[in-house]
Amino acid sequence: MFLPRAARGVAVLAGLLALTACGLSHSSNDSQPPTTGHAGDGSGSGGGGVQATPVALKTNLPHDAQGVPVSHVVRVRAKNGTISAVTVKSKDGTLPGKLAGDHTSWKASQLLEPGVTYHVIVHGVGADGKKSIKRSHFSTQALTLAQQTYPSISPLAGQTVGVGMPVVVRFDVPVHNKALFEKHMTVTSQPAQKGSWYWISDNEAHWRPQHYWKAGTKVQVHVDVNSLPAGNGVYGQESRDIDFNIGDAHLYKVNMTTDQMQVFSNGKLIRTLPVTTGKTGFTTRSGIKVIEDKTPSMEMSSASIGIPVNSPNGYDIKDVQWAMRLTNSGEFIHAAPWSEADQGNSNVSHGCTGLSTADAEWLYNMSQVGDVVQEFGTSNHMTLTNGFGDWNLSWKDWKKGSAL
Repeated sequence: MFLPRAARGVAVLAGLLALTACGLSHSSNDSQPPTTGHAGDGSGSGGGGVQATPVALKTNLPHDAQGVPVSHVVRVRAKNGTISAVTVKSKDGTLPGKLAGDHTSWKASQLLEPGVTYHVIVHGVGADGKKSIKRSHFSTQALTLAQQTYPSISPLAGQTVGVGMPVVVRFDVPVHNKALFEKHMTVTSQPAQKGSWYWISDNEAHWRPQHYWKAGTKVQVHVDVNSLPAGNGVYGQESRDIDFNIGDAHLYKVNMTTDQMQVFSNGKLIRTLPVTTGKTGFTTRSGIKVIEDKTPSMEMSSASIGIPVNSPNGYDIKDVQWAMRLTNSGEFIHAAPWSEADQGNSNVSHGCTGLSTADAEWLYNMSQVGDVVQEFGTSNHMTLTNGFGDWNLSWKDWKKGSAL
């Protein structure tokens, strides 16, 4: 694992029950032996009365425990005294934790790493004033990569994106315990905006605000899943934090009946551009789309959508300029100098939105990943998973995709 993060105590119960049914126990090598004095025998420190019982320091793992689940939360308690210090250390570093206000208990604030040995040293003071030290150690279960799921996050740290960009978390191994993971995945922003997660699949979750982001928003994403049980014997591999920014509010409205694109920036219409969209048999989808990525030049081939290059509808264009992807199925906004005579009056493309080279370059230079493109006028509709189709669901339906 890498860069473990703070985890919550909700993951501990299953790991504890799998390990032991005995609850709290202490190792046999406590340095402070039990007293032998008895009530009224005069052996107390004051020469009479009952001798004070020494502090008992207990951990919730037996000494030399093996195969401890990484989701286990280490705890220490003191009876007949207080805890003065706790150290839980492995080759990867020291496990952080918090001492209770009354100094009678300590709880780790992170979960464990796989395949390592932890050494525990607890210092305490009894009601009799005598100091005590408890030492023990335990080893955690080893995990293969197939037993760990790693979260990748979009946008990238520090990136500036458009107002339609969702937060996308992808896991390389499926997550079945979605509710637990979602409780540990948070999105906050300045200014604050209401939003929710939607699980696209066992491997992918999106978070979007109820309405488009406000321009200039600063967003923080905290995916705190290190060592959380994902189900089926899989655990979170790493916790991650990223910050990103929302840029200007760009909205492009494409009327596929009139073949015109209206370009709005921060609510103001700044240009109207002639376009061409998909011809019969290749109808461009109506709906709300989000620019997924941009490239100044790329090859476009009909073979990528299952049409042979040498067929009547085939094509293979080596240098398509100013391309911005809208769907996974292959819809782009791009320069189409071969169709300039049709732009503004007819639809002749294979589903892309084509502009003149000059207009496409201008639009490309002002655009950012996450900008919103609303295309309308056809009966072929955009779907949720064909790119970032998140905004095609109502807020009511979007919230139903949360695991909580």
